Amino acid sequence: MTAPTPPAAEPHSATEDVVAIFTGVLMISVGVAFFTSAGLLTGGTAGLAFLLHYATGVGFGKIFFVLNLPFYWLALRKLGREFTLKTFVAVLLLSLMTEWQHQWLQMARIEPLYAAIAGGLITGTGFLALFRHRCSLGGVGIAALYVQDRYGWRAGKVQMAVDCCIVLLALWTVEPLRVTWSVVGAVALNLVLALNHRPGRYTGT
Repeated sequence: MTAPTPPAAEPHSATEDVVAIFTGVLMISVGVAFFTSAGLLTGGTAGLAFLLHYATGVGFGKIFFVLNLPFYWLALRKLGREFTLKTFVAVLLLSLMTEWQHQWLQMARIEPLYAAIAGGLITGTGFLALFRHRCSLGGVGIAALYVQDRYGWRAGKVQMAVDCCIVLLALWTVEPLRVTWSVVGAVALNLVLALNHRPGRYTGT
């Protein structure tokens, strides 16, 4: 007796996408606040934006938005118009939230190790919400989702490898202990994705 074929996944509605994107971006913005308050870094284009922010003093949100512009071409060609539009909206929303967040959230003191673990897990959960609704925050996220769709490699593992490499590059400008905590944060973030967003499990429609 053959097992019954599971029903096809029902696509997310536009309302569900809007709620999920807002929720995911809000969670990621809180994770970014944890990282910045502790002077930590992260991976991907966000990591590069952190490095440039610390080096120049220009707002993280402005740098993050500009760095992501070249990746929309890859998203449009390989992942479709809907994915690209959602990603553009998410990047714009995060850029605005991080620019205004100091008006809503201020932390007098936070331990770097706690910031790395809690910020990484919160940010990873935010990314998971975006990925499951066919959205990302550009950069490495776009490449990771494309590689998973094309070759079956887990997006979390791909992003973890790239993120750790980017954080390690910070050794040129940031003291080793802060880089160590930043690597812990990158691992925590991508562990959420590696465990929960992979071929054979729910990936969103």
